[in-house]
Amino acid sequence: MRWIHRDSVIRCSHDGRVRNQASQRWVSVAGVPVLVADDPKGREIVACPNYGTTVKPCTGTEPVRAGYSDWVRVGGQRVVLSHLSGFTNGSPPGQFTYRVRDPRQRFVGADR
Repeated sequence: MRWIHRDSVIRCSHDGRVRNQASQRWVSVAGVPVLVADDPKGREIVACPNYGTTVKPCTGTEPVRAGYSDWVRVGGQRVVLSHLSGFTNGSPPGQFTYRVRDPRQRFVGADR
């Protein structure tokens, strides 16, 4: 599994893009800040094509369900890894997820 950073590609089930934001700046991969716990939570999702009269598009991320390192921490916060997943706020609730499509780095990884 790869470490996830601010430029990693995270998408909802419908291919909307999560706007990543790193809460720390002192650890980076190739000059890009690494994401740590709770960075993926509460982020905006843009361009989700799932909309209509009875459905709500994915516009934000809910809490992470999986994807934090068990061992590696930065500033006391667990590092986000490429097996990241959680639900979005799209409707119906609890049905659509967000996941890493491309970590955008091949240098740093962890087993968990």
